[in-house]
Amino acid sequence: MNRSDVNQIIRDSAVFIASHGVHLPPFADWSPDEIRSKKGAMIRDRRLGWDITDYGQGKFDDLGLFLFTTRNGDHADLAAGRGMLYAEKVMISRDQQISPMHRHNIKSEDIINRGGGDLVIELFASNPDGSIDRDSDVTVLSDATPVTLPAGGLLRLKPGASVTLHPGDWHAFWAEKGDVLIVEVSTVNDDLTDNVFEAPIGRFSDVQEDEAPLHLLVSDY
Repeated sequence: MNRSDVNQIIRDSAVFIASHGVHLPPFADWSPDEIRSKKGAMIRDRRLGWDITDYGQGKFDDLGLFLFTTRNGDHADLAAGRGMLYAEKVMISRDQQISPMHRHNIKSEDIINRGGGDLVIELFASNPDGSIDRDSDVTVLSDATPVTLPAGGLLRLKPGASVTLHPGDWHAFWAEKGDVLIVEVSTVNDDLTDNVFEAPIGRFSDVQEDEAPLHLLVSDY
């Protein structure tokens, strides 16, 4: 992915987010030098900010996701059982753009459709070894209501609706009937080690520097 493409995705995404009345934190506007400075230390350490991925496959329109991490705790807090145990992300799933099948080892998360089209989530349970269980039903909570689906079943979230996913819940998702603004509320987020993908793909993009960055990505830290 070229840096020029990343810069344009940032511009387009900022407009889409604002169109839904959502405001990103002040550090969203910081220059690369500000993020690299002393005042940006916690932003870098907690991996907050802009995050655009094509999962290393070079086809963002088909396989990709926009994310902005607004807050994130620390694994030391999780170990202690107190402190900042949570994280929040703003995400955009474009119409028919797939976020591929994966699960988490530690993170529980609520994925919330905050506006736009429908968010469709494909779901599987896990086998005891962590692999995908392609035979058993899977049960998740959707807005505090249990929903049971067959293996590979599709849960459609209209604007305002959400799903709660726990470690071991395999899931892929995409938007239909228009792009979707998503908010993810979760336990502490670690994108370096806590994503297990079905396919042998990466979490971050390989960015080619064809122009200067508008803003740094978390993968630039």
